Amino acid sequence: MGLTHVTVTLKASQSSKKKYEAEFLVDTGATDIMAPAKKLLKAGIKPIAKTVYELADGSVKEYPFGLVVIEFMGETTAGRVIFGPDEVEPILGVTALESVGILVDAVRQTLKRMPAIPLK
Repeated sequence: MGLTHVTVTLKASQSSKKKYEAEFLVDTGATDIMAPAKKLLKAGIKPIAKTVYELADGSVKEYPFGLVVIEFMGETTAGRVIFGPDEVEPILGVTALESVGILVDAVRQTLKRMPAIPLK
């Protein structure tokens, strides 16, 4: 099975002129977004707290996180971004996808919109 990538823009606020834009790996095993700390700081995004995350290899690590405006596929939402190592591939987790009604079609390796976002 292949990998799915999508262009994502992160900003500190809706009115912010600075931004971080990159191709993000869509990771259905991840909850939050992760991006290189150096790039986030350059875009004016600041950490507000730290939390502990379990990584794909099973190890546990504490990372700082911030709150951002997230734009992708013509949609806008907001959420957490983890300040990852400078060499990390940017990751888009399921929270951002689900918040705008986008699902991963694993067979076609694409993203698709739900007809409506469930509130039930």
